[in-house]
Amino acid sequence: MRNHNFYCFILIALITFVSHNLFAQNPIIRDQFSADPSARVFDGKVYLYPSHDILANEERGRPGWFCMEDYHVFSSENLTDWTDHGVIVSQGNVPWVNPKGYAMWAPDCISRNGKYYFYFPAPGKDSTYGRGFHIGVAVSDKPYGPFTPQSEPIKNVRGIDPNVFIDKDGQAYLYWSARNIYVAKLNENMLELASEPQIIANLPDKGLKEGPFLFERNGIYYLTYPHVEDSTERLEYAIADNPLGPFKMTGVIMDEKPECWTNHQSIIEYKNQWFLFYHHNDLSPNFDKNRSARIDSLFFNEDGTIQKVIPTLRGVGLTNASDKIQTDRYSLKSNEGSSIAFIDTSNKFGGWKTILDNENAWVQYNGVDFGSNKFNSANVKVLSKTGGSLQLKLDNADGPVISEIEIPKNSEWNIIASPLLENQPGVHNLIVQLKNSSNIEIDWVSFK
Repeated sequence: MRNHNFYCFILIALITFVSHNLFAQNPIIRDQFSADPSARVFDGKVYLYPSHDILANEERGRPGWFCMEDYHVFSSENLTDWTDHGVIVSQGNVPWVNPKGYAMWAPDCISRNGKYYFYFPAPGKDSTYGRGFHIGVAVSDKPYGPFTPQSEPIKNVRGIDPNVFIDKDGQAYLYWSARNIYVAKLNENMLELASEPQIIANLPDKGLKEGPFLFERNGIYYLTYPHVEDSTERLEYAIADNPLGPFKMTGVIMDEKPECWTNHQSIIEYKNQWFLFYHHNDLSPNFDKNRSARIDSLFFNEDGTIQKVIPTLRGVGLTNASDKIQTDRYSLKSNEGSSIAFIDTSNKFGGWKTILDNENAWVQYNGVDFGSNKFNSANVKVLSKTGGSLQLKLDNADGPVISEIEIPKNSEWNIIASPLLENQPGVHNLIVQLKNSSNIEIDWVSFK
């Protein structure tokens, strides 16, 4: 087991073909909403297939409810920098989907025989399909598209939240939810059922169950799912020795988050580390129908059970010292005098700021990679109506001071540079500490 939850591998590659470069920390997608994240590893890279929340109004969707009209796909080689490849499927380009349904809910994607199969739920467009959700498939030669939707949904499947698993013997299975969680075998073409749907037994009798995601590790098949036992969803799992069960309820992966009543998960192994992808309403704290994807590390006990994941702001991966280090995505902070807030409450996609307003208050950001570079200065983007002094330290709150930064009074954001007192290569935790009784707001820190 590894001891560092905040960074799990060294940055080894730069992303190419970048259309939009999206930076690390939770949430991982910062320029749009991205719920129900289904993560997959294809050709050594992680691809993320989330649903795409937008804000409903009188002309689209139902105000106050979930509203989704299309799907994007994102990719990363380091779980830190994410590339948005744009829209791959939308309600307007699928022949059988209601073009005014705004209910393109949680999807999944799988690879087989050089093709990529993207599964998605949506309501049918007329009485031909009846009321409720169907599950469709779009096919591509590349994991990022272009995807071509099939003209009809999968027959004999009614429900939401499709998940696909291919076992070691080559048999593919489709899981989905519709009050219960269902499973059926898929044909080799990945477009049709090869068996009758069956309900997965031995799951909780009471409360909503949805969002199945199955994976295998060391001969154990883990069926993970969100479950509402009280009033919000928590992530639970059951285990079996084959994809059809019988499954045995085993434990909780992540506890409820009262401020966001949904959660939705996927679990992958990447570069010898397991990760949990899930969502939260970070960028929409007052409306939990606009959600954002997150990642945290996941660990197993020796008996194969899953250790409960505690959500973090810091997330996973390393941050280059030369990047803008968002200290509001802290790993630790002082008990008093440190807080975060949106930079601009009218544009929450602008992100957060760190506020230090008590002498010796601090925040700690884990996993900054200084590499072998010899940095000369530290830059901080700050705003302070009082002025004050900051110290930058390494490793912990009692660690070496690498820069002293005097912050002048100013009611506007400014970038202040200060020389480094010493240079330490490698990976370190970064601590930003207030050295006097003042009030300083920090957007980011970077080293040059």
